Amino acid sequence: MHVPMKTRYEQDIALFERRSSTVSYALLALAALLAPALLGEYLLSQLSFVAIYAIAGVGMMLLVGYAGQISLGHAAFLAVGAYTEAILRKHGLPFVLTLPAAGATAALLSVLLAWSTARLAGIYLAMGTLAFAFVVEEVLMRWESLTGGNRGLAVEGIALGPFAVAAEWQFYYLCLGVLAVVLLGAVNLLRSRSGRALTAIRDSEISAQSLGIHLALHKSAVLFASALLTGLAGALYAHKIMFITPDQFTIMTSVELLVLVVVGGLGSLHGAVLGAAFVVMLPQFVIVLRDLFGLSSALQSGLDAGVYGLLMVLFMLFEPRGLYGRWVRVKTYLDLFPFYRRGSFRRQRQYRKSEQLK
Repeated sequence: MHVPMKTRYEQDIALFERRSSTVSYALLALAALLAPALLGEYLLSQLSFVAIYAIAGVGMMLLVGYAGQISLGHAAFLAVGAYTEAILRKHGLPFVLTLPAAGATAALLSVLLAWSTARLAGIYLAMGTLAFAFVVEEVLMRWESLTGGNRGLAVEGIALGPFAVAAEWQFYYLCLGVLAVVLLGAVNLLRSRSGRALTAIRDSEISAQSLGIHLALHKSAVLFASALLTGLAGALYAHKIMFITPDQFTIMTSVELLVLVVVGGLGSLHGAVLGAAFVVMLPQFVIVLRDLFGLSSALQSGLDAGVYGLLMVLFMLFEPRGLYGRWVRVKTYLDLFPFYRRGSFRRQRQYRKSEQLK
C-alpha cells in the first residue's frame, strides 16, 4: 500500500499532512458554508441529518475503528441524549446548558456499561452492549411519567439567548459548527498519547499491555468519549425531528451506526463523514428500488435491515477499507500516474501470534 513518506516527528503529528490538504479542506469548508445559498430546503435538511449522523459516527469510529471494541448498543446513548435534551428544554433550561448536559448524561451512563462489560471482549462485548440497549429502550417505554412512554415527547425549539434557531439554514449551521468542533477534538485526541494507545489496543491487546498501557482504563475512556459524542448527536437529532418516541432508537439504529463506520472506512475520521452521507441517502435509494419493483411500503423496515446486512458483508469482502479507502486508491492512482501498480493496495496477511497465547 502507498504510504506518504515522513522524515520528522512534526510531520506525524501535524494537523494536515501537506499544504495541498490544507487547501482542499479550506475549499470543502467554503462549500459547506455556501450550501444554504446553493441548495433547497430539502437538501439542506438532509445535510443537517448528515452532520448529526457524522457526530455520532465520530464517536462510533473512536470506539470501533480506533479501539477495536464492537458495540451494538449505541442507540441507547443516542436515545439518552435525545430524551435528556427534550426533558431539560421542557423545564425551561437554555440550549447552551442542555446540549452539553445531554452528552454528559450519555457519558455517565457509559460508565455503568463499562463497569458491567469490563471483562468482555469480541462477540460477548457486542451481546453485552445489545442487552444494555434493550434495557434502556424498555426503561424509556415504561417510565411514562418522565419520558411519555409510547406516547412520545415533544421537543421545544432552540434559542441562543434572544435569537431563535427556527429556519433550516440556521439549524444547519449549528450542526455544522458542532461537527467541526467534534472533528477537531477527535483529531487532536488521536494525535495524543492516548490516541496512539487506542490503536495499539486495537492491533494487539497483549502487546499493548506489555508496553504498559492500562487496557481497562483506556477502554472505559474511549467508551466515555464515544457516548458523549453520541449523546450530543442525540440532542441535535431530537431538535431535528421535534418529536421522539422509544421506537426511534431500536437495534436498527445501532446497526445503522455500525454500518456507517464499516462502509465509511474503519480507522478514519473521513470515513465517519462519508459513512454518514451514505446512511442518510441509503433509505431514499431503498425507497426508489421498492417502487421500481412494485413492493409494498409495509416491507420498508425489512428491506432496510436486509440492505444494511448485505452491504456490511459486501464491503467487508470486497472493500474492507470502505468508501474512504476507495477514495485513497483513486487519489493515489492520480498522484502516481502513469507509474501506479495494481499491487500497491494488495491486502497483506497479518500475523498476531501473541493473541493466540493461552
